Amino acid sequence: MVVLNKIYTRTGDAGETALGDGSRVAKHSQRVTAYGTVDELNATLGVARLHAEGEMADQIAMVQNDLFDLGADLCTPNMEMDGNREYPPLRIADAQVERLEAEIDAMNAKLDPLRSFILPGGSALAAHLHICRTVCRRAERLSVELVGVESINPAGVKYLNRLSDWFFVAGRIANNNGKDDVLWVPGANR
Repeated sequence: MVVLNKIYTRTGDAGETALGDGSRVAKHSQRVTAYGTVDELNATLGVARLHAEGEMADQIAMVQNDLFDLGADLCTPNMEMDGNREYPPLRIADAQVERLEAEIDAMNAKLDPLRSFILPGGSALAAHLHICRTVCRRAERLSVELVGVESINPAGVKYLNRLSDWFFVAGRIANNNGKDDVLWVPGANR
């Protein structure tokens, strides 16, 4: 259980922060940048959720919870040590990736195939989901960059990759099942 009875600690005043294993790193480290961007994505998704109802709101709530799981995963280094810890850290599981895939398939079954790229927009929810998609892609790029210097859970990278696809398809669902998608017209303003 998490207990937060004091919000400021002053321990980060010198530009460092504690990771999930207690080690301290610079606040601008690649790991902190990656999980900080996941946090940004979660906040952005919270704004999108204001425009969602029913099943979409429920699915967004699940994704927000997953993003906290992912943040916890990314902030705890040294996966090789997981089996030796008194309390194993929370890690994204393949089942979470598979759930996204199933949701994408179910949503996509309601949509006509695309015959053009679409522009971000349409409904308020769709526009916000497209912003989420782009922040998600940035979080994925930063996580992949982190893989180059430290080991991280590969399921986390897969999750972000699927999630950006989820946002794209969910944005189409939010646009009246794709009927109100804003289509790109190449060279329209030449």
